[in-house]
Amino acid sequence: MKKNVLALITLAALAGASSLALAQASDGVLTVATIGEPPTLDVMQTPTDIVLTIDQHIFETLYTYDAQWKSVPLLAADMPTLSEDGLTYRIPLREGVKFHDGSDFDAKDVTASLKRWMAINSKGKQVAEIVDSLTEDGDHAVVIKLKSRYAPLLATLSQASVILPSEKIADTLTEFVGTGPYALKERKPDQYIQLVRFDDYSSPEGEVSNYAGKREAIAKEIRFVPVPDANTRVEGLISGQFDYADSLPVSAYERVEQSDSAKPVIFKDAGWASMNMNMKEGLLVKKELRQAVQAALNPNDMMLAAFSDDRFFSVDASIFPESSFWHTEAGVERYSEGDPEAAAKLLEAGGYDGTPLRLMTSRQYEFHYKIGEVAKAYLEAAGFKVDLQVVDWATLTTRRADPKEWDIFITHSNFPGDPTTINTITDTYPGWYVSEQKAKAVAAYMDATTDEAKKEAWDGIQTVIYDDAPLYKVGNFNAVSGLANGVEGYEPTYWPHFWNVSPKK
Repeated sequence: MKKNVLALITLAALAGASSLALAQASDGVLTVATIGEPPTLDVMQTPTDIVLTIDQHIFETLYTYDAQWKSVPLLAADMPTLSEDGLTYRIPLREGVKFHDGSDFDAKDVTASLKRWMAINSKGKQVAEIVDSLTEDGDHAVVIKLKSRYAPLLATLSQASVILPSEKIADTLTEFVGTGPYALKERKPDQYIQLVRFDDYSSPEGEVSNYAGKREAIAKEIRFVPVPDANTRVEGLISGQFDYADSLPVSAYERVEQSDSAKPVIFKDAGWASMNMNMKEGLLVKKELRQAVQAALNPNDMMLAAFSDDRFFSVDASIFPESSFWHTEAGVERYSEGDPEAAAKLLEAGGYDGTPLRLMTSRQYEFHYKIGEVAKAYLEAAGFKVDLQVVDWATLTTRRADPKEWDIFITHSNFPGDPTTINTITDTYPGWYVSEQKAKAVAAYMDATTDEAKKEAWDGIQTVIYDDAPLYKVGNFNAVSGLANGVEGYEPTYWPHFWNVSPKK
């Protein structure tokens, strides 16, 4: 049975902090300027970056990502025990963990939360298709039985599948109660979201590694303030209004660096830019023409045009960066400095007839547009005629859903915890990458039950991607943010987090 105590955590509760928390706790406040107002705090419903950034302080998942983006325990007590056939996962749960309302975390909360996640979340729905049963094994373990092997299971359980008290679960959440180091105190839309330290927080053990390891709520309070205009975030940081400003333009780097009040922060390999090709209709249905695009392009020149300075990007043929467990050079032969002669031979082999290649990009992401300009020049040098179509982002995302409207569109993505969750690998993602060799390579991955087997299978998938050429990886980009002088302990991560961070004194 759960104990019903205070429904809300108040600032007055700070007096009851544990001796460990008192040793590190601060009375300070961290004010964080975000890119805008989150549409909701229900991360199962809307797992966008802004919602994930805020919610990770309130809610926790069974597993989380370490520095190599491998899934490691968070609310789980250990890695799961797998049956010999790879279909049954027994997940032990940590004991002594409490929710912000004072109730005890147990297996009923996990099964209820995961059932909601499988009903409403896009990745949860994918998992639901292969789950045979989800049951409790006593108070401190759950058992997931699958219909078929599913290698990305732990990775999908590491993001947005947050655990809520079973009593608080509803179709539409009205209370946002988690087990995280901070509790929600107040939300004033378009003004701020106020989180306060949860004194009864139970941290996982271990060295800090990305989102894994020890978590400590040092700041008394975190305020997330929506600031949609990037220049306003820059000015607010420099003036001392904000302790952290997210997603700054690279053009602001020197201004922040030269200020007396803040310093720029670079998060290496925040994501990757790609040119996605239409395999369903139009010119690029022919593999030789897609491979001609690969051979024609110069990734370094495109990234330099997009980001101006190599502090803000890197060029790497591997779809995943060197820091990732999934980094591999398998199959990358056509990733080079641009080879117009090789591209011309492929154009001839593919029977290219001079039809314009429709390259779609947007200026709302200026680096997309600059990549498109350079790509156009290289493709034309190889023998393509290119129709560069510059549209707003909303139009691009609408138009790319119609295979009759385009041949290539430019986009960017983060590096997911599991490679098979890359958008392009999904058959229905715009581009419609369907091939027999891809299906076989992905099936081999899904059948893997160890990290070594997954890594070997991913080598096979990347090799197939480079041969089928559903996309062209342009390069990795770094993200720029800003941190006020005197704030200590901040470590850059894709979704910025502020446990283990000390406010200014």
